[in-house]
Parts: sequence; C-alpha cells; structure tokens
Amino acid sequence: MKEVLEIIAKALVDYPDQVDIKQIENEDGSITFELRVAESDMGKVIGKQGRIAKALRTVVKAAASRENKKVSVDIVE
Repeated sequence: MKEVLEIIAKALVDYPDQVDIKQIENEDGSITFELRVAESDMGKVIGKQGRIAKALRTVVKAAASRENKKVSVDIVE
C-alpha cells in the first residue's frame, strides 16, 4: 500500500525526491499514511476541488481492502 501511494505521488509531482510517506499504526489496527511533498507540489497532489487527493485515497483504500486493512491518507505540509 505504501509503495502504491509512493509511486503515484512521485509521478504527480515536479520534485519526486521530496516525497516522504510516514506510516502510522493506530490503536484500532488501522493505518494512517502521512504524505509530505514539496510546497510547490501541494496543488498537484490535491488537485482542483480535492479530486486528485480523493482519487489517491480511493486507490490506497482499494489496495488495503485486498489485505483486509483499514487505511487513511493524510496530506500534510
């Protein structure tokens, strides 16, 4: 799941070397991924009206459902 998010995020941005993903295991067994990108790339990852961010979350959740896990993606500065 983390690899899927990393591949997609790096393909979207101008500075793929600045893509950083932190995986956080929550107490309830779910996983949260914190996605950090260069400040100038934030718009590319979020998209108009958040459409790209929503699509990223959907793809990662689909990958997680194959492993019966709950996942969320947070895009942070």
